[in-house]
Amino acid sequence: MLALAAWSGAPALAAGPTYVQGRNIFIETGVEAPDRAPTWYAPMVAQRYAPTFEMLSTRGTQGRYVPYTYPVTLKDLIRFHGHDCEGTIHAAAAAWVAFRILFPDGIIDRSVLWGISGPSPCWSDAVAYLSGARVQYGNLGFFRDKRYSHAIVLYRDDTRVAVLATWKQGINNIPGEPVVLPGRIDWTPKVSMASVEALKAVVKNAGGEPTPYQVDLMRYQQWQHVNDILDHPLTDSYQAKVIPDFQWAQWVAPALAVASPVVRSDTRLKNYPYRQRPIEPGHDAASGAAHAPSATSSAMQAR
Repeated sequence: MLALAAWSGAPALAAGPTYVQGRNIFIETGVEAPDRAPTWYAPMVAQRYAPTFEMLSTRGTQGRYVPYTYPVTLKDLIRFHGHDCEGTIHAAAAAWVAFRILFPDGIIDRSVLWGISGPSPCWSDAVAYLSGARVQYGNLGFFRDKRYSHAIVLYRDDTRVAVLATWKQGINNIPGEPVVLPGRIDWTPKVSMASVEALKAVVKNAGGEPTPYQVDLMRYQQWQHVNDILDHPLTDSYQAKVIPDFQWAQWVAPALAVASPVVRSDTRLKNYPYRQRPIEPGHDAASGAAHAPSATSSAMQAR
């Protein structure tokens, strides 16, 4: 299967030399200001520790690396997901902690990433948007073990490093889901997680009949909790760990995978060589012949 290519010893589809910023590639960052203006649908984006991501991509569907990064904020992610919610913010914050391990220079190469999340779109949308992984490519999966539904895994197929990232004990508030890494927060949240869990059990229970006040209160608690977290360094609330001997098939649910993934093409030519000169005769790949100058261009050159 395509999804297993990177783990079997065969080269990954988008494989190529791992770039070294400032040595074999020169990427300019910070050339666009991130959108951190708070809005009604993204009030938390202005918090001092709300993450910003510097993304590296390719140009077009069959292009080379672009030598610049573009910024992504929680505001961009919320627009993609459709609304702000705890899950999307938690997943993005966990990804930020994981990216510090995977990309020490702070430049996130979306052409080499695979991702795993829980089945909730609040989590999978964050992983897909930040990593570029997609179900149809076979590089976006969902956890086989439901205990990990609040966590994420990000994997670099060029360095073969996988990182598990999740929240710390103390900000977790999903009933029945344990924190799968041992870290605990050392600060006190403004909202009691026990009260949040109790309220969620009423409001989100399919057979429950919450009062209008309870619906409003749950939204307010979520807003307060997210803003509280983003007022602290993200490493105070989230943790990450490299997974040794990572095997994709051991982590993902096969029933939720695409049986015949589509071959990814947008990263195929990311390291393609450039022309010898910026301006040179065109070349017809089919005929192997260079295009001759037109009569008009020859006349212009003769003047």
